[in-house]
Formats: sequence, C-alpha cells, structure tokens
Amino acid sequence: MDAVWSGTWVADRLGVRLEEAGDPGSPRLDQLLGLALRRNPKRAHLLVSQVLGKHVPQSPEAVYAAGHGLGERVRALLGDDAASAVVLGYAETATGLGHCVADGLGAAPYLHSTRRPVPGVEPAGGFEEAHSHATSHLLLPEDPKLLAGSGPLVLVDDEFSTGNTVLNTIRDLHARHPRGHYVVVALVDMRSPADRDRLTAFAAELGARVDLIALASGTVHLPEGVLAKGQALVEEYEEQGAGSSTAVAAASASAAAPVGRVALDWPDGLPDGGRHGFTPEHRARLEAALPALARQLADALGAEPGRVLVLGNEELMYAPLRLARALEESGAAAEVRFSTTTRSPVLAVDDPGYAIRTRLVFPAHDTPADGPGDRYAYNVAGAGFDTVVAVVDTHGDTGALHAPDGLLARLAPHTGRVLLAVVPSYTPDVSSDRREPIMPEPILPEPLRGPAFSSYAAEDCGWLLQDLSDVALEAPTEEREEAIQAGGAHYAESLPVEYQPSPQYQELYRSALAASAARIARAVGTVTETVLAERSPSPVLVSLARAGTPVGVLMRRWAQARHGLDLPHYAVSIVRGRGIDPNALRWLAAHHDPADVVFVDGWTGKGAITRELAAALTAHGKEAGGPGFDPEIVVLADPGSCVRTYGTREDFLIPSACLNSTVSGLISRTVLRSDLVGPADFHGAKFYRELAGADVSTGFIDAVSARFGEVAEAVDAEVKELLAADRTPTWEGWAAVERISEEYGIHDVNLVKPGVGETTRVLLRRVPWKILAQRGAGADLDHVRLLAEQRGVPVEEVDGLPYTCVGLIHPRFTRGATGADGKAVASK
Repeated sequence: MDAVWSGTWVADRLGVRLEEAGDPGSPRLDQLLGLALRRNPKRAHLLVSQVLGKHVPQSPEAVYAAGHGLGERVRALLGDDAASAVVLGYAETATGLGHCVADGLGAAPYLHSTRRPVPGVEPAGGFEEAHSHATSHLLLPEDPKLLAGSGPLVLVDDEFSTGNTVLNTIRDLHARHPRGHYVVVALVDMRSPADRDRLTAFAAELGARVDLIALASGTVHLPEGVLAKGQALVEEYEEQGAGSSTAVAAASASAAAPVGRVALDWPDGLPDGGRHGFTPEHRARLEAALPALARQLADALGAEPGRVLVLGNEELMYAPLRLARALEESGAAAEVRFSTTTRSPVLAVDDPGYAIRTRLVFPAHDTPADGPGDRYAYNVAGAGFDTVVAVVDTHGDTGALHAPDGLLARLAPHTGRVLLAVVPSYTPDVSSDRREPIMPEPILPEPLRGPAFSSYAAEDCGWLLQDLSDVALEAPTEEREEAIQAGGAHYAESLPVEYQPSPQYQELYRSALAASAARIARAVGTVTETVLAERSPSPVLVSLARAGTPVGVLMRRWAQARHGLDLPHYAVSIVRGRGIDPNALRWLAAHHDPADVVFVDGWTGKGAITRELAAALTAHGKEAGGPGFDPEIVVLADPGSCVRTYGTREDFLIPSACLNSTVSGLISRTVLRSDLVGPADFHGAKFYRELAGADVSTGFIDAVSARFGEVAEAVDAEVKELLAADRTPTWEGWAAVERISEEYGIHDVNLVKPGVGETTRVLLRRVPWKILAQRGAGADLDHVRLLAEQRGVPVEEVDGLPYTCVGLIHPRFTRGATGADGKAVASK
C-alpha cells in the first residue's frame, strides 16, 4: 500500500493543494513537500520540506545531494562565469542548503545571513524577511570585499514563494555593489503568475539578468477563507494539547536517557559555517578532516548505536550535516538521519498524513540578540532513535542548554542516549590585513549646546552631533520616498522639507497641548520615578534625537523639581538599519559610567528602534569589554508593549509629535551620509535658526512642567503599582504590524507606522497611502484628520486595532528618483 502523503491532513480540512508546473522529469511536489499549520497572522499553512533537513529527519546523503545537485546546475548555467560567483544563503532554514549549493558550484565562496550580531564585524548589508518569525537579516563577512565583486551572485533559499525576500536582498546589495547577473536557487518555486511577472519587471528595472533554478515548481491553491479556518484549527488542536511532544511518546519513555559528551578535534581556525564566509580553502580543509571526525563520532557511539539522529542547531546546519553524512558513509550505524532545531513555531498533530508529528519545546540557549524565546525540535519524539547526537557551537553551549528544561533534557526521554558534540564558534579576525589598520581613537568634540545649536537652554541638553546647518540636505518628499523604497538611498541620507503648519493646524496643536499637558506630565513623572527607583539614583539621560529629546528635557525638569537633582542630558543619533552613533557611545563612556546611562525615546511603535538599540548596545558591550550600557530603552508612551519602563501604555496624542523641529529645539532629523560623516565624526543634524519665529520648543516644556505639582500624588500611586507589576513586553504591536502588512498587501513592515506619533510622522514627511483609525477615536486624532485631508489621504475606521491609529506609507516601488545627495537622479 502506498504511504500516505504528509499533506493529506491539511489538504482534507482546508482544501489546500499543490499544483504542479514543472518539467515532467522534475520530482513531484508531494515528494518534496508536506503540509502543516502554524500560528501566524500572515499565512496559516507551512510547506514542510522532506529534503531540507530542518523539520523532518532525513538521510544526510539525500539532504546533501539535493543542494549539491542544484549547485551543479548553477555551474552549468554560468559556464566560465562560475569562477567569479559568490553564493549567499538565508538564515535560518537555508544556511546548510546554501553551503551544499556552493559545494556543487565548485570554487565559489559562501556566506549566509545571520540574526546573530558579532562585535567588530561591520555589516555588509541587511534586509527584512516579511514572512519570517524573526525578520531582520545581517550580512557579516569577515572579508569586507566578499560581496563587492561584479561576478554572479547566487542567492539560495529553501522555497521561493512571493519572492519578496530575494527582491529585498538584491535591492539592498545592488545599491552597494551593482552586478549584471543574479541566480536565485530554491528547492521549490511556488510563485504565483503575478509574482513571476513582478520578478521579471524587477530585473528589467534593475538592468540585470535574474535566473531561477529549482528542483520543482508549482503553486499552492488556497481556498477563500483558508487563513481564518487554519487559525481556528490551530486553536482547536493546541487547546487539546496537540502542540506539545506527543503524549504517546512521553508516556512510553520509562526513564530519561543518559547525556554524554563527545570530543571532536575540529581543525583550528576552520569556520563552523558560513556566517562570516566559507572559502574553497575552508571546504578543502573540512573534507580532509571529516573521516577522522566521523571516526570520533563512531567511537563515542559504540559497537551497536542503532538508529542515530544528528541534530543541528538553528543556523548551524552545514557542520552537523557533513558530520552526519560522514558517519552515514562510514557504515558505523544501522541508520543515520539528520535534522535541525528551529525558531519557527508549528502545530504538531500525530497523524501519518501530517508533516509535523511531534514537537519538543525548549528555551533558546545561545543568548540571542532579540532576547529569550522558545525553540523547537520536530519529529524527534516518538521517532524511535536509539541515539541523538546534538551538535551546537560553543556560543550555544550554555547553562540553558543543560538546564532541566533545556534541549538536552527535552531529548532525553525520547531516545536511548543523548550525545553532545560541540564545534568551536568561529571568531572573525577583524584586525587582519584585509581590513583597514587599527588607528588610535581620535579625540571627539564636546557636545553642541544652545543657543548656538538648538533653542533649548544649554543646561537642558547637550547634542552629541555635528552641525550640518550650512549643507543643503532637503529633498522633495515624493522623491525621497521613491529612493528609499527602491534602495537608491537611505532615509538618513537626506532630509524632508520641514512642514510649515497652517494657522488651523497651529490652533489644533495649542488645543491639544492645553487638553493633554497634565496627562503628559503624569507620564513624565511616572517614567522618571520608575527610572530613579529601578535604574539609578543619579541617571545620565540620553535621548534618541529627535523624538526622545523633549521627553529627556522633561524628565530632567521633573527630577530637578521633585528631587533637586541636576541630571545630565544628551541627545544622540540612532538610524534604523545602521545602529546608534558609535562615537557618541565612545564619548559617553569616556565621560560617564555606562551603567548610569538611560536611553530615552518618545514612544514605541512596532519596536524597531527598541530592537535596533538593544542589538547595537549588546554588540558594543562585547566589543568594548568592561561595563556596558544597559540596552533597555525607556519611553514616555509604550502602546506597542515593547519595553518594561514607560510612563503609559495608552496610545494618545503627545503634542510634541504634531510638529517637527519647531517643538524639538529647532533641530532636524539626524543625518548619516558617508561624504559628510567620517569614521571619527558624530552623526549630523541641522539647526533651523530661520524658524525661530514659529518655535514652540520651550513653550511645550514649560506648559507640561507647570502641571507637575498637580499630578505628583497620582504619579506616586501609579509608580508604586508599576514597581510591583509584571511589565514584561508582549510585543503586541509588532504582531499587529505584521498582520496589517499582509492584510493590506504591503509585505514590508517598514511601511506600516503604528500609533498616533508615528502616523503623524507619516503625514508630515513620508508619502502616506491611507490611515487606519480605531473606530470611535476622538479628539486625539483631530490633527491626523486635518493633515490627511490636506494631503488627500483616506482615513478608514476599523475595529480590533491595538493602536488609536496606524499610518500606511504608499507601497510604491519605483526605482530611485533621489540619490545619496538628496538630489533627483536618472534611473538606471
């Protein structure tokens, strides 16, 4: 009797089906893929590869052959150009697959994206993966020239569905290092006809050739309403407990297996994977070492190891795969299978027609940059493995791995024995002769202060910025938007033209300030008192310019009024995708104890800057050594539930969000551009002295400060409650943004700006598409409605919005009309 297809369960219940579109000689889609369900607001179904070595344990030879064969096809396609090709794989699922493609290609160096920042290694690129559970990718080659050539770039992913991730990558890298040929490689090509047309148009727009190679191709047929039905099924089965490791497997395990360790003589200096690059020379060294490494594994397994699973760890796929394949080839075990743990949460259903039969859940054990979270091992419990060899790198060999709820303990009840094999995490040589020689650190200037720079009093804020007031940086909003979305420029390379409010809008601002001054004062008091109680009795306030700066000034005023403290306050630049100003951090560390520094912002939207700051400060701490900066940001308002320390989690109108420089000390957004900001310079900004007649910066501070006395008692009571409460961030805002991005067909979370403050910014300095407003929202949105009317932007009232409003930037992907200098340029 034929085996049941592992997509039958989902197909029968949801009507999902795979439709073939490949050559007759290609493998059938149902041979390569099964189906499962996941709790995800964007896509309920999951295509589960049978040959990837991620969710389904598979023969190492079958996994390796799938990728190696694709690499051979790329080599045939490229011909003589194969000698100059570079292969790039995607974290986490395709890190091993990309390695195998590079092996098949022959002499190509390999790099995979990563979600693990590494101190001292400058990113050579980065991009967002809209459909992933962890979206931000970094490219961290040890050799900065790895991606700078003009030869073909081969991009490898496990599946090619919409193509958004690949387009984002090519757009980012092509803007840095243009080349004429890209080859996209995937196990399966599941694009719709519209997505295929989009890639064709994109290639034409780019002026480059883009080829695609896959084992099989087709489409996924999704009936109407499948997302809601899939989510209901997930809820139903998770309530029944189907999402944990199978009850049968757990009940049949009479005792936990012993856990041992096998020592591997991994060659010195050989990378454990392609996180920082893997060259043909590295590949040759690994090939030479594998027989001895396999013998060490075989010796540790003993004479009769039975069925063996070699289990890799998230991005660490290639080294475990090659060890498993070498063990398989040695004949030391009756059967060898290979799979890998993952971040991706998937429903488990113990049914032969379902691709994910069992699930083991355990906490992350590699101190990830984005914080702790659950990790998963699928189809291991109940699979009858006599031995599981868990392979991790030294970065992941932590106390959490060995804890009572860690991976090793979760594996132990489901196998006869657990062996831990640790390969050394590769440390890039960031001071090698491939990089610029390390120079003595230059002396940095003192902070800029008012009235020479900004309209704030000198004692209220020191700006760790350089003055670019005499540089022409403003560009028309529409041109900036086109350039930003097309990859022709970064938003921090030019400035929008400053919005000049109409008399009607100025009146709205004054009314909003009068109505909300006490509410803001209370939030200021609450966040300041929480900082004084939990962080430091004498904090150094460092606001993120410029939305955070009025809040920093107000917190300083509160501490002075209530406690007689004269707190230092500085403003620094942070740029999404490029991090916080490292020279500003160096200045702060030289003048203050980093442990006392508290970073301040105005509000959270989806939490992108919160994550950016945490990643940058964590990396800085590892690089600098010694006491580091606390990466936890504090904000006046946290409607996205992204931080622990806040004044309020309500999404209400903060009047300082209504205006731009005229409520922020007459200072522009910060600027980061290579021709203006050198390695030893602070990021730049402009002081708009000419707008002094419209400036309300100090008036805003004075109006809120005047209400401190009347809210003091309420603040004391609120802080007492907060200090005793569970304030763990839920990241509700990020989830809502991902859902909205997909529901409205945007497919880019960076174009969704949640909350009153962020929506106002969209209307003032981006190209707005539409505004989503919480049904029944009142006066907090008067200024939003006025701006939307002035710009001809529709406002849709919706239900179930966790924010008062959300601004959607126009998802228009035309090639850049504005270059890095902020001027219109011809499209190429």
